This record gives sequence, C-alpha cells and structure tokens, in this order.
Amino acid sequence: MPDTTLTSALQRALDARRDLIARLEAEQTNAYRLFHGTVEGRPGLTVDRYGSLLLVQSFHGPLAPTDLADVEAFYAAAFPGLELIYNDRSPANSRIANAVPPDRKELATTRREFTEMGVKYWVQARHDGQDPWLFLDLRAARRRVMAEAPEKSVLNVFAYTCGVGIAAAKAGARHVVNVDFAESSLTVGRDNAKLNDLPVRPRFVKSDAFAAMRQLAGIGQPKMVRGKRMPPFPELAKHRFDLVFMDPPRYAKSPFGVVDLINDYPALLKPALLCTHEGGTLVCCNNVAEVDRQAWADQIVRSAEKAGRPIREMEWILPEEDFPSLDGNPPLKTLLLRV
Repeated sequence: MPDTTLTSALQRALDARRDLIARLEAEQTNAYRLFHGTVEGRPGLTVDRYGSLLLVQSFHGPLAPTDLADVEAFYAAAFPGLELIYNDRSPANSRIANAVPPDRKELATTRREFTEMGVKYWVQARHDGQDPWLFLDLRAARRRVMAEAPEKSVLNVFAYTCGVGIAAAKAGARHVVNVDFAESSLTVGRDNAKLNDLPVRPRFVKSDAFAAMRQLAGIGQPKMVRGKRMPPFPELAKHRFDLVFMDPPRYAKSPFGVVDLINDYPALLKPALLCTHEGGTLVCCNNVAEVDRQAWADQIVRSAEKAGRPIREMEWILPEEDFPSLDGNPPLKTLLLRV
C-alpha cells in the first residue's frame, strides 16, 4: 500500500503552491520547489522541478524504495511527462551516493533547458559536482536583481553558474562581470549566456574572490605575501560597480583568504563594499541556517561603518512561497544594502 502520510504531505505541498505555480508559469518560469520536506512533513526530502526534470533529493538518509515509488507515482499523476531522477545526498560530504538505474542514466546526464522569468538556463541531474546548476531559493534575489539591473554595471561574486549575472544581462545591465574560481561552473555560465539573446556580453573571470575584489576595489593583490608567492591570478583594473551581488559558500580556504560565514563575514564585506559605487547597491547572502539573521545584519552594519561605508538603507529579500519557513526566518538570508 502507498505511504499515505508521505503522499498526503506531497498533496498538501502541491495544493499550497497552485497559485504560485500559476503566477510563475505566466511569467515564463517552469522551475520551482514542489516539496520542502523540512517544513512540509518529511525532513531531508526535497522535490524540485527544472523544466522537464523532476529532481528528488534526500539529505538525512536514503529514501526507502517504497517511498521513492510513492513519490514517482504521485508526480507521474500530477505532472505527466516529467522525468524523475533521484539523488541520495545523505552522506556527510553531501556527495551523491546512489547509482542511477541503467534505463535512466542518459536522462540523468543529459543537459536540458528550463526558464525562469524568461531567462533560459541549463540543468543536468548528474554531473561532476553535487549541487543543481541553479539554486531555486535564490529566485527572489534574481528577481530583485533584474529589477535593479537596467543600465547598471553588475559584479556577481562567487558566481557559480552565473545565474544572477545572466539574469542581470537579460534585464538590461550595461556591464556584467561574473567571478568564480571553478572553470567548470563558469563553463556552464557561458553556455547559459549563449542560450539567451542578451543585449550585453557578460564577462567571466576565473579567480579567487578575494584576489578579484581586492583588485577591483583598488586595494591591490600582492603576488608575494609574507615571503610566499601567491598562486597565479588574473590581473584586474580598479573598477567599481553600481550593483554587487555576493553569495559565498559556508566555508572555503585559499592562500588569498578564508571564507567563513559563521565567524568572519566582515572579511568578505569590506572588499565587496569597496567594489561598490558610492550610492550603489550591495546584495549579500548567508546560507548558514544556524546564523541568526538579526545578529548577522547587526554585524554587517557595524562592519560597514568600520570600513567607512555606512549602510543607508537595508531590505530583506525572502525566498518565495515554494520555500516555506516555520518561523519566518528561512535558512537563506539575503540583504539588499544601499551603500
């Protein structure tokens, strides 16, 4: 017999999204979260639609075969024709642990298009990394960037597959620079750009974020630090931007600096501020659930004042309705700052 508890939870989640899905489809969006298990009855289980792909992922433990069968049956009835791929990401390193059934291997490793607010992107259920090529909880932030971007210069740092930069270019930004250290991510970003009829050609820079921001801010990045030669990095001229978007990982360490969203966000904030024009806009993200959002906001205000670039206005950008939160404080925290 089907797990009526799971099936009922999937049905409630879909019913709660019907109005949202209608609005998204009206604006040429066919990518959204269908089930957010942490809040909707099955912690660790997520179901995302990316165009013709239905991506099911489990993070707290593998799905039992009967549960997976129930998920497949439910969405086969609700969304006929979507192709389901299941990724078990419950190991500690979040790497995908389960093999793809032979009859779905081609489906899992084939690129396919989807659209968000009229912007086209690539998605692939299985690739060399583990995360999907576009994070759907950032849709609200991309929406706001598209509203802000026309005629603006935009810097997208920790760009991953450059979704924010492509959206900004599509919306009419006059100059877009995407910075990421991973060539594989930038390659997807370039391919995303080619999918779209863009009025401006975005730039893609393979660089450590600290090295890039220090140069763009005019601080400079020495090639020798404390007697040690730094790894090669592209040389960039000083250039301030009207809009800077920064979505760093939880933790990363390189010879150029340490990204630590829990203990040292100010290390990132200062160079990002100095890359932003006076009177410009800086959008900051913090995806660590245990970081208190008000404490983080207070830290940003203090750090900006210390850097001599006080915050003039501050606005929270909350994820849209397909990412519900029990207490109104979602794990992804996004602040738009007028600086």
